[in-house]
Formats: sequence, structure tokens, C-alpha cells
Amino acid sequence: MAKAWYPVVDYSACTECGSCIAKCPHGVYDTRKAPTPVVLNPLECVDHCHGCGNRCPVGAITYVGDDTGWTPPNGNTKVEEEAPAACGCGCGGECGDAADKKVVVEYLYLDLHTCDRCVGTDHELDEVMMVLTPALELAGFEVKYNKIEMATAEIANQFQFLSSPTIRVNGVDIGGPVQENNCGCCGEISGTDVDCRVFEHEGQTYEVPPKEMLAEAILRAVFSESEGGCACGDYKLPENLKTFYQGKSQKSCSCGGNCC
Repeated sequence: MAKAWYPVVDYSACTECGSCIAKCPHGVYDTRKAPTPVVLNPLECVDHCHGCGNRCPVGAITYVGDDTGWTPPNGNTKVEEEAPAACGCGCGGECGDAADKKVVVEYLYLDLHTCDRCVGTDHELDEVMMVLTPALELAGFEVKYNKIEMATAEIANQFQFLSSPTIRVNGVDIGGPVQENNCGCCGEISGTDVDCRVFEHEGQTYEVPPKEMLAEAILRAVFSESEGGCACGDYKLPENLKTFYQGKSQKSCSCGGNCC
């Protein structure tokens, strides 16, 4: 299975027909979110498989790491003839590439079923992107919006994940310095004490960032060169997340964790 190959869904073009989910036999997409295509297991995507992209009726799917020259058979979405090398932050080498007028928004999260702050941030970000995407496209930007569940420690390492939830624009974390407090929801998932992210905005702390904060941060990341750049570099999975994944694994083990 590929380490730097997985589908990226352009939610501004996606019609939520469910074709990609129905096509994929590898469990890449979260069937519980159908027909919305949410990438659940990017590491399960088969290297150089274009099955879901060929099925998509509007050309809303491209692939990180695609160097084949493949282009979506439908719609107007284009894939670069020479895709950049994949970067450690999971952005596919597109981060900080303002010259090409690309805006790659990634939503990285631990859970969209139990965690109130992940679910709430997801809803707020969706509404913000519905407003910003057409405006940015009118200004000549190509906008890609992708959601990826940090379901395992391996995926978290691939994306250099620091805290949940995280929103990146062209590889840059727009949430500011990581601040966290106890998250009872994720604690229920793992059976351990887990801290998740909080956001500071105009002197107040939020577990779910307000829409105005998200809109300002996204636009600042798009248009401010001083805050650009890639989130790549030396990375080690935070102890907080190690505890979460270990607890989640043991809790889901049929023997109660004694054999794992």
C-alpha cells in the first residue's frame, strides 16, 4: 500500500454522488459519512490506482504523489503534468506554492462521531469554505478542500499531526501555537485522559473556533507571504497522541489489551 499516494477531494466541485465510495474496495473512504467522500484511511489507497477518480462524474478527485500524467476524465479539474514530491506534512508538496495560486485546505481530526469539538469545527469550517471558495476561485485561485481522519499513529506521523483538530492552508497550521485542554469525548474513545486543541481569538478561548476566526486565518494564510511556508521539519508524535492511540487500540482489542 502506498505511503504518499491517496485521493484528495475538491469539496467545492464534489456533488456528493457517492460514486467514489461505492467504487473503492480498500476502505479508503469512510462509509459512515456516505455519500460525502471523507478520506478515512489514506494509507490503504493502492499505489497508482485511479479507480475513484475515473468514476467521479465531475472530476473532483486528484491524487497526492501522482506522477503519471493522469487527468480526471470528467469535469475541469486538472492534475499537474509533473507532480511535486510529497512533503512530510502530508500536503503533497503543494504547501507554500503561492505562485501557482493554489489553496489547499486540509482538515485533520481524530473523530467526527463522538468528539464535540471535531464535529463542531467540521461544521464551522464547511460553512466558511462554502463562502470563501467561490470568492477565491473568482480571484483566480484553485481551491482544494480535504478532510482526513488521523485514525492511526501511522497516519498521524505521515501528516506530522500535533493536535486535534488541525486546519492547514498550503501546509501551514492556521490555529496558532498549540494549546489544549481535557477532552472528555476523545477520552471516552481511548479510555485515557486526552487533551485536545483549543483556539484563541480576540482574547477568548474556544473549543470550536468561530467562523470569523477561521475565515480571517484562511485569508491571512492565502495572502500573507510573511506567514507562509511549509510545516515540515523534525517531527515526533506528541505523548498525548501516543497515549490516545495506545488506549484506543487496547480498548478495541477483544482481549482487553492484554495480548497487544
